[in-house]
Amino acid sequence: MQRLLETSSQPTVVRDGQSVTRLQVLHQELAACHKCSKMIGPVVHGPAIQSPVLLIGQAPGPHEGNLGRPFAWTAGKTLFKWLEGATGADEEQVRKCVYFAAVARCFPGKASGGGDRRPDAKEIEHCKPFLAAEVDILEPKLVLAVGTLAIDQVLGGKHHKLDDVVGTIVKARYHGHDVDVIALPHPSGASPWHKIEPGKSLLARALHKVRKHPAMIEALGIEKS
Repeated sequence: MQRLLETSSQPTVVRDGQSVTRLQVLHQELAACHKCSKMIGPVVHGPAIQSPVLLIGQAPGPHEGNLGRPFAWTAGKTLFKWLEGATGADEEQVRKCVYFAAVARCFPGKASGGGDRRPDAKEIEHCKPFLAAEVDILEPKLVLAVGTLAIDQVLGGKHHKLDDVVGTIVKARYHGHDVDVIALPHPSGASPWHKIEPGKSLLARALHKVRKHPAMIEALGIEKS
């Protein structure tokens, strides 16, 4: 059976099993992680499915841990509304066909000024090996980076303005794999960017590219048009 070995606190994938089994083992190691003292568990991720599409968010909110799935509250309703409008696939189908991950896997708690706290650099680093292992297992063709933190982590190097990246397909090297990246604004409603121009039009353009991308067509089994 496939297993994970720990070397220098980083999970190492041993490739002697099927992808789903490798993901299930990785999920077990994620569930056992307690490196971040300020994070509030449990660990949240999508099911262990093989998919050419990897969706990466920022971190779970206060409700996702109890519900046991990412994007399970208000932001999720908006996200799945966007994706259904673009692809015709409802939330259930998207969850079955797209692998859901995040920059940080536990709820960071509330920020002092209100809203959810943004994961700090050390917390991001603690979760990064797990993301790297997931990318290594999945070898995704398309990464949907949702929100500025996920966009910056996937594209790397600097802070990326939504106006510059949403509505485009960026070719990137992510954890050693060549991927197409489609950036989406965070659907939480904390920012009105996607409701006013140019954000409204750029979001529509990005979702159109999601619909047309071969990896999404493959994942959802939708007809080309």
